[in-house]
Formats: sequence, structure tokens, C-alpha cells
Amino acid sequence: MFNILVVDDDKNTRKLIEAVLINENYTVTLADDGMSALKKLDEEHADLIVMDIMMPDMDGYELTKTIRETNSDIPILMVSAKQLPADRHKGFLVGTDDYITKPIDEQEMLLRIKALLRRAKIVSERKICMGDIVIDYDSLTVSGHGTVHELPQKEFMLLYKLLSYPGKIFTRIQLMDEIWGMESDSGWETVTVHIGRLRKRFEGWNEFRIESVRGLGYKAVKNV
Repeated sequence: MFNILVVDDDKNTRKLIEAVLINENYTVTLADDGMSALKKLDEEHADLIVMDIMMPDMDGYELTKTIRETNSDIPILMVSAKQLPADRHKGFLVGTDDYITKPIDEQEMLLRIKALLRRAKIVSERKICMGDIVIDYDSLTVSGHGTVHELPQKEFMLLYKLLSYPGKIFTRIQLMDEIWGMESDSGWETVTVHIGRLRKRFEGWNEFRIESVRGLGYKAVKNV
């Protein structure tokens, strides 16, 4: 069972989020400010943090920055009445993973929490599993259908990136920068070539597919 730390200086908001999470079978730890949140993290394990931005003494930005400085990669969902793009940008710059605004849409919050926990599980295990298919980050292999494919590094990283975020559209430039690096002399056409190789290699594997999104880029679709 996942334990979620809820950090908010407003008692009513804390209780609302707590009730919503408990109804979804999460366990909940409450903190009313940044300092008490750090104390709670020292005392017990948390799988994810839902935190407000505007809090006394230590706000959500400072709390997130402090947590990241300890090399913790715990997923963080910021919840705030601040709706300007600059506020969201600041949150992502200090290390938050996602951001929603108040008043809270309870269903949206739950969907975002589930997505963050799913992503965190992939990162910690360094594997993506789809039915009998196992994509292993440490060995650069894709196993399934009685075979084991050991992929070239760039080809593997491209597949792993797309399948880590199923349904998310990545442009060729994004993929080029993240996998080959901004200093690479290769053009974005390299991405197209590698996508073609992946499609050919896993042709007939119905568990996943890589789709072209006209005028934008590529996305992975998981069928299991």
C-alpha cells in the first residue's frame, strides 16, 4: 500500500485530500508546513508527496529544493492557487514532478498521483513490463516471445523513453536532445532511422507499437 505525505498549512485542505486518498486505499501522513514535512520524511517512508506552495517559514518551492538536494527522487505533486505559467515553471525548475491548481479537481489529482507512482515504479525497478515482455534498462535487452533482443544503446534508450510515457507525444528534436545530446552532430533524421529499426525489429509484437503523429513526432502505445 502506498503512503502519501500531504503538506498544506490549511487544515480543511489537508483533511479533504486525506479523505480522498484514504477512499482510494492510500495511507496518508499529514504535515502542516515544510519543516514538519522534513521531520515526517525522516521518521517514516513516503512514496509520494502532495504539497501546497504557499506555506509559512518554508514554502513549497523551498521544501522541494531541500528534498532534491538530498538526492531524493520521491515524486512530488504541487497543488497551488497560483495559476500563472511562471509559477508552474518555477515549480518544475526546483524539482517538482507535476503541478495542479486549486480548487482541486479530485479526479484529476488521483489520476496524476497514479501516473507519478507508476513512473516511480518504473524508475526504481529499471524495468518496463507488459504481459510477458520485459524491457530491462540495466542489460539493454527486450525479452519476450521466447527471444531476447540486446539492442544498441541509442536504439534501446529511444524505445525505453517512449514506453516510459505511453501516449505522450515527443518531437524528433526532443528525442534527439534527450538521447543523443544537444551537442550531437547528427540531425533529427537519425531519430526517424532508429524508429524504423525498432518497428522492423519488433514487427508482429502486439504488446506495443510506435506511432507517428503527423507534424509532431512519435508516441508509444501499450496494448496490455
